[in-house]
Amino acid sequence: MIFTTENILLIGSILLFVSLIVGKTGYRFGVPALLLFLIVGMLFGSDGLGIQFNNPQQAQFIGMIALSIILFSGGMDTKMTEIRPVLGEGVVLATAGVFITALVTGGFIYWISGMTGQHIALTLVEALLLASVMSSTDSASVFSILRSKKLHLKYNLRPMLELESGSNDPMAYLLTILFIQMVQAENMGIGSLALELVMQLSIGAICGYLLGRLAVLTLNKINIQYESLYPVLLLALVFFVFSFTNLLRGNGYLAVYIAGVIVGNRPFIHKKSVTSFFDGFAWLCQIIMFLTLGLLVNPHELLEVASLGLLVGVFLILIARPVSVFLCLLPFRKLPMKGRIFVSWVGLRGAVPIIFATYPQIAGVPHADLIFNVVFFITILSLLVQGMSIPWVAKRLNLGMPEPKTGNTFGVELPESIKSAMSEITITPELLQKGNQLMHLSLPDNTLVVMINRENNYMVPTGKTQLKTGDKLLVITDNDEALRDTYESLGVKEYTLEKN
Repeated sequence: MIFTTENILLIGSILLFVSLIVGKTGYRFGVPALLLFLIVGMLFGSDGLGIQFNNPQQAQFIGMIALSIILFSGGMDTKMTEIRPVLGEGVVLATAGVFITALVTGGFIYWISGMTGQHIALTLVEALLLASVMSSTDSASVFSILRSKKLHLKYNLRPMLELESGSNDPMAYLLTILFIQMVQAENMGIGSLALELVMQLSIGAICGYLLGRLAVLTLNKINIQYESLYPVLLLALVFFVFSFTNLLRGNGYLAVYIAGVIVGNRPFIHKKSVTSFFDGFAWLCQIIMFLTLGLLVNPHELLEVASLGLLVGVFLILIARPVSVFLCLLPFRKLPMKGRIFVSWVGLRGAVPIIFATYPQIAGVPHADLIFNVVFFITILSLLVQGMSIPWVAKRLNLGMPEPKTGNTFGVELPESIKSAMSEITITPELLQKGNQLMHLSLPDNTLVVMINRENNYMVPTGKTQLKTGDKLLVITDNDEALRDTYESLGVKEYTLEKN
């Protein structure tokens, strides 16, 4: 079966439906959804139900669009206050870490490839090319697994890993292009590589910051009549950030991630609905991207590289990644050993290495199909071994933290335009010492109790409403400072704050 104009929607809808059902089933058993999406694509592909898709250029284009959305959405969900303490660690891992991983893994591939059969022997440059393609961690996999498993980790490990995966593509991309040119006997000196890397990182970072600020300004000033068009506007701005940055020879992936961080950490109109849109759209992009890559591979060819793929995958997981992490984190003394071990383990490979593996195919370098199949095999191995074990490893290392409370039991949210602060108060016996009516509580004049939750029954109170221990009060006041004054007047030390 071949994709045509007539059947593409039918086939696409079936693939999406099957992926969602399989993903829901696999979640119960701890299997990463992204791995299942890959498998669904493989089952429907040429070696399965016979859907023919063998165009690496189209796969690369789909991956480029999907990664732009995934990185931007991941950046929107990243808090600047969490990134700032681990900025140094993240940047070093995203640059030096990728380089060390490629160098160490490339040396091992060159040594081992000739021992697994003469037909897959690689030259040193080809081995380094293969290692470079899979030297970066995958943002889609890291974002998806850490967030779907609701892992909240000590020592700011989650923002560190997300920052690394969101910003380490430029180094892997440049190394891939360098070794493709070397295989094709084109000269690209170390000086040119260093200059290109600096340009990609600096232009990408500057464009991401400036265009992110411009996106926020545009959203707040454009005054579109229909709220539903704001996500469409931001989507257009995301694609503009990516393409304009690439036009200036910067790295578009880094730019959209930084732009996402900037947009997500600033107030703008209809922020909640826009964020919800991008969360759902990012998941759709992940499904489409992994399905596409699953359709692109021929599963029977993976068996031919299984020995090499298994050896390289195990080496990458157990040696190359830990070596690069421990070397990169040597200057950062505050991170304990168990944190370094966990970072070493979360070296997830996924869509980005597979997309980078299409570059040698498009360039027509020798052994390009071998490189693609080995990278695909290692991606499956990484998602299967590392992806499924991340919660267990975090638990064994005692790195988990309680999930922070979000929202409130009333299901009430304040519009972005309202600057008031909202919180919940649970009635304790101490709060009823002066009387059991609402008017007996010592509340400032600018504080209002708008609703009471008593055993999942809701009521609108008056001053004479009688309170009971365990009642939850929904409190709204002018701002954060007024809310703190409210808690001080009540003698409550612990509380949750929801603000806009």
